[in-house]
Amino acid sequence: MNPLEMRQVGTTDVRVTALGLGGAALGGLFTDVAETTAVETVTMGAELGVKYFDTAPLYGHGKSERFVGKALGALPRDSFVLSSKVGRVLNPLESPGDTGIYVGVPPFEAVFDFSRDGILRSIDDSLERLGLDRIDIAFIHDPDDHHDQAIGEAFPTLAALRSQGVIRAVGAGMNQWQSLARFAREGEFDCFLLAGRYTLLDHSGLDELLPLCEERRISIMLGGPYNSGILASDLSSGSKYFYQDAPDEVLEQARRIKTVCDRHDVPMKAAALQFGLAYPAVASTIPGARSPEEATENFEMTGHPIAPSFWAELRFEGLFPDGAPIPV
Repeated sequence: MNPLEMRQVGTTDVRVTALGLGGAALGGLFTDVAETTAVETVTMGAELGVKYFDTAPLYGHGKSERFVGKALGALPRDSFVLSSKVGRVLNPLESPGDTGIYVGVPPFEAVFDFSRDGILRSIDDSLERLGLDRIDIAFIHDPDDHHDQAIGEAFPTLAALRSQGVIRAVGAGMNQWQSLARFAREGEFDCFLLAGRYTLLDHSGLDELLPLCEERRISIMLGGPYNSGILASDLSSGSKYFYQDAPDEVLEQARRIKTVCDRHDVPMKAAALQFGLAYPAVASTIPGARSPEEATENFEMTGHPIAPSFWAELRFEGLFPDGAPIPV
């Protein structure tokens, strides 16, 4: 599979590479990343030909945006597509607060705000941290418990910015598919960032959301193709799945996939990255990287040759869902 294949986002004029680079890890997800390393990681992605980069205010409470912006600021602005997110604003604290899964973050508190003023402030703040003149795609971020305000206030605000040419595409980004399906029916979205719900281990987005998006010409960006790391790990106890230690049954399923991978001499990382890209509605898969070496490996794994017989055996073993297209 060609990681640099250009794919259209919805019905917009935005085009992204099949392989993007996700910025959560650069914000210190689980492990801190030095600024120099983070900038070198993004720069390596660009040098390899990746043209789509995703970040968010939440990722390291602003660190990811600063690092991504510093790297991309050295490039011609029209040479890449950048997405960030709205729905959380960063309020200063006297000292670092509880950061959850991010480490080494600056003293800011991430607060949900899906109001019109909150959306506009979020974009202004992101542009300041990025040091860039625009964001191409704005995703409404994790509105799980704020659906009515997200569709009634955040979406119209972004739609107006889209019509004014301030942003080029409007989306929503979530770790579950059900609310995205509601958004697809209720608003004129260009794309969704679906995190972890169409992967080798979790196929829950397949039956309803993906066909709906294909019908309505809403593109899917696949976040978390490694399911928080388990599909890029040694599958030992403590491997992460949805940001927590993987349950035993998930580890067992991953090990079954790994057995088929080994039989066909296919790296599990390659299978994980290529799996989702076969679905017609998917525009890009955006694994995170925390070093130039990981960015390079993601590029190589996306292009690694995989024979159809591998996918056929996964399906025979009940590990590849019916209805999922086979990558070519």
